[in-house]
Amino acid sequence: MLAFSFSEAFERFVGLQDEFIRATGETFLMMGISTTAAIIIGGVFGVFLFLSSDKQLLENKPLYGVLGGFTNFMRAFPFVILMVAMGPLTKSIIGTRIGPVAASFVLAIAGSFYFARLVEQNLREVPRGIVEASESMGASPGTIIKVLLNEARSGLVLSVTILCISLLSFSAAAGMIGGGGLGDVAIRYGYYRNQNDIMVFIVIILSIMVIAIQAIGNWLAAKLDKR
Repeated sequence: MLAFSFSEAFERFVGLQDEFIRATGETFLMMGISTTAAIIIGGVFGVFLFLSSDKQLLENKPLYGVLGGFTNFMRAFPFVILMVAMGPLTKSIIGTRIGPVAASFVLAIAGSFYFARLVEQNLREVPRGIVEASESMGASPGTIIKVLLNEARSGLVLSVTILCISLLSFSAAAGMIGGGGLGDVAIRYGYYRNQNDIMVFIVIILSIMVIAIQAIGNWLAAKLDKR
C-alpha cells in the first residue's frame, strides 16, 4: 500500500513538473526583487533610525519617535492583510494586484521595515568607543557610518539571512491571494484538491531552501566576524 501511494505521488509530481518549475521560478523572482529592495531601502532607513536615536550623530528624539512608531506600525501588519490593504496602491504602480511582481512590491515594503529594525539593532551592538575614537580623529559623518557598517558586518549578514528566510515565508503566504510561486501550487493542489503529497513535497522544498539560506548566511557571517 505504501509503495502504491509513493508511486502515485511520484506520478503526480511528474505530471506537475512544469508547474513546479514555473512556481519555483516565481518564488526566486519574488525573493530576488523583494530582498534586494528591502536591503537597500531598509538598510538606509535603519541607519537613519540609529543615527537619529539618543546620543547618536543626528540625535532627534521627536523624529526618532515618529519614525520608530511608523516602523512598528508597518511591522505589526500580518503579510496577507498588508497585501490586501495595499492592493489599490500596488495596482496603480505595478498595473495589477496579482502575480509575482505585484507580490514582490508588497514583500519589499514589508521587508524594508523589518530589515530597518535589524540594521538598527546591529549598529547598536557596535561599541560606543569605536564611534568616539572616529570622532576624535575628525572623521566625517559619512566615514563614521562606514566604520559602523564595517564593524557590524557579521551581524548584518545574519540579519540579511533572517530577512531572506522571512521573505521566503511571506512569498509562500502570497500564493494564498494570487501572488504565485510555490505557495500558490500548495494552495491549489495541496489544499483545494486535497493532494497532501503535493503539500508535503512543497514543504520539503521550502525547508531545504531555508536550511541552505541559513547555512550560507552562517558561513559568511563567520568569515566576516573579526572577534
